[in-house]
Amino acid sequence: MPVTVTAAAARHVTKYLARRGKGVGVRLGVKTTGCSGLAYKIEYADAVSPEDVVFEDQGIKILVDPKSMPYIDGTQLDFVREGLNEGFKFINPNERDRCGCGESFRV
Repeated sequence: MPVTVTAAAARHVTKYLARRGKGVGVRLGVKTTGCSGLAYKIEYADAVSPEDVVFEDQGIKILVDPKSMPYIDGTQLDFVREGLNEGFKFINPNERDRCGCGESFRV
């Protein structure tokens, strides 16, 4: 399944890349950490690596390393504002459990 972005996430990424003056998109992945085992990682990417799995949605390139792909397959990246806080939110159909603090998850 593809990894996608919402319109809000696409607007935020486009605006940030324009301000930054460089970049090809966002790189998504997972790392082992936290009480549930896995945590999402996101960074702006300046280049596509040969091993990247590349998706494009709403004009945004989404790069995923092959090791992370089974954990985030079908995920949608959103950008949300809740009160004074704002940030990216991962909507992952593979997520089975999330720790109480919300920092890590399990598939």
